[in-house]
Amino acid sequence: MKAVRVHEPGGPEVLRYEEVPTPEPGPGEVRVRLEACGVNFIDVYHRKGLYPRETPFVIGQEGAGRVDALGEGVEGFSEGDYVAFASAPGGAYAEYAVVPADRLVPVNVTLVEARVAAAAMLQGMTAHYLTHSTFPLEEGHAALVHAAAGGVGLLLIQMAKMRGATVIGTAGTEEKARLAREAGADEVILYTEQDFVEETRRITGGDGVHVVYDSVGRATFEGGLDVLRLRGYMVLFGQSSGPVPPVDLQILNQKGGLFVTRPSLAHYTATREELLWRAESILSWIGNGTLKVRIGGTYPLSEAAKAHEDLEGRRTTGKLLLIP
Repeated sequence: MKAVRVHEPGGPEVLRYEEVPTPEPGPGEVRVRLEACGVNFIDVYHRKGLYPRETPFVIGQEGAGRVDALGEGVEGFSEGDYVAFASAPGGAYAEYAVVPADRLVPVNVTLVEARVAAAAMLQGMTAHYLTHSTFPLEEGHAALVHAAAGGVGLLLIQMAKMRGATVIGTAGTEEKARLAREAGADEVILYTEQDFVEETRRITGGDGVHVVYDSVGRATFEGGLDVLRLRGYMVLFGQSSGPVPPVDLQILNQKGGLFVTRPSLAHYTATREELLWRAESILSWIGNGTLKVRIGGTYPLSEAAKAHEDLEGRRTTGKLLLIP
């Protein structure tokens, strides 16, 4: 089969589209013939070696397609079933992926296309745990969402509004600001022209926000602490601008008894029950039109490097997909 592998950490140019053996499912595993693979910032972190992995490895976490083969002991799935996943130990930038059966989610393709399911799994469940579990938003809460027009950002805004929160987003261009507003953001700050700290304080009448959802990291973290109200939550779930330097915890006291957390999706899908709760919620909202997924670009699997270049260059909105 064809797959995209990383032989050494580096830039997009290290992504090699090459022939590799088709994987065989072991006990408790399922082989999926992929129709779409999701592109995520965690893939960039793996490619760069920020999250080290033994090389060479097939990159990618997320995808959707049809069940192609079942390993010993697998129940609840049959060949031909449509499924989606956000955790592929063997890599998802490929024509086939082997996934533990307990990490697969069934997809009703009469309601949600396989490509949309692939686009929604990782980023959708991330937005779900951020808004429903890490800091469960409620009516009256105010949230600041960085990278508001990104794949997670657009979904996060919609879920925050579903829960009754006021949402302030940040974006780098007028076009991205428009998309954030269409998703439901109450206010959008153009960080290329405005200081997001000053603007957030102005918008909130000096009160600040209850929570900051920050996937940017180094460039926004310190400012984010300055816009939180008393006992506010800094939720750092990414580092697209680079890792946050060490923090003197006394700063959290000085700025109002703040909380800081650095979660990941694995922490919030630790059991199958939790995985299904999040995934089925998202897929049902998509199916009934409550949640809109924006696919910002599709690329042939062979052009994975181009997808990474566009993602890191902030030239994209919504979700990027690779098509095997």
